[in-house]
Amino acid sequence: MTTELKPPIFLIGNYRSGTTIAQKLIGLHPDIVTWYEPRTLWLYADPARRHDEFGKTDATAKVVRYIRGRFLEYQSRHGGRQIMENTPSNVLRVPFVHEVFPEAIFLYITRNPFSCISSMELKWQRTKTLKGLRRTLAVTPVTQLHYYAKDLIRQMISKKVLKRKYTPIYGPRYKGIDRDLKENDKLTVIARQWARGNRKAREDLARLGTGRVLSFRYEDLMEDPEPVLRRIYEHCGLRCTDDIVRTAKEMIDPGRQQKWLRLDRKELTAIIPEIRDEMEFYRYEIPQSLLVEHGPRPTRAPLAFRHGHPGIPSSG
Repeated sequence: MTTELKPPIFLIGNYRSGTTIAQKLIGLHPDIVTWYEPRTLWLYADPARRHDEFGKTDATAKVVRYIRGRFLEYQSRHGGRQIMENTPSNVLRVPFVHEVFPEAIFLYITRNPFSCISSMELKWQRTKTLKGLRRTLAVTPVTQLHYYAKDLIRQMISKKVLKRKYTPIYGPRYKGIDRDLKENDKLTVIARQWARGNRKAREDLARLGTGRVLSFRYEDLMEDPEPVLRRIYEHCGLRCTDDIVRTAKEMIDPGRQQKWLRLDRKELTAIIPEIRDEMEFYRYEIPQSLLVEHGPRPTRAPLAFRHGHPGIPSSG
């Protein structure tokens, strides 16, 4: 059995930002084993907390020992391969993840907010699948199961009994989301999930220092996968072969960028103030059809990508 934990690779990215396909592409390497969203593992320090924002002080010796132990078990069960992990709610707890794994390798993916918000809005309408439930239970300590059982029961009552359009909660639970759900429409809350999650992840990752994080956009990976994928592999200390690139290109479907057009234009226009500032950091432009109603605004240079940002080098 492997007794030493290899530095895990963490893919940090908001819900519906392309983390799943990016993880699969990195998982093509034979020395990598992927771990898909062990969400409750990251909540071990305080499963009753009503938000996902964990910090350094939450990483007590007991918590660090438990989480690292679970990672070592997973690594050992998969032939000692290096773990590549993806849990989207970690956009809100980078300092916590880094405190548990100071040796970790970090990747950061972003996606056009309109695509994310559209996909998130659909996810808010769905109940947890049996497959998803089994995956959650597999990494949840028996002593903490009751915390998640309550949420599941609430979800089932909301959708199956009360026939409500949306589940009570989905996605990253930023501080104050419960209040916002009472005072705002669903699309506004989803827009805040994107903007606040991205901003917190970006700022926290920048504090890790130069060279610690590789940032890339989902759109760049889809449109021209080879240079982005080779850069990702190099950052992770992996060799990207031509066979891997060829397989990756066969897996990619670039035609998934305009599904947000299904949403009402007036509703999209109304949430622009929630996302506009953060969009500028990632070179995302507001569509002309929405600018006509909302009005243009002078843009500043997108610091995180065009001119570089401490600890988060550009993907382009």
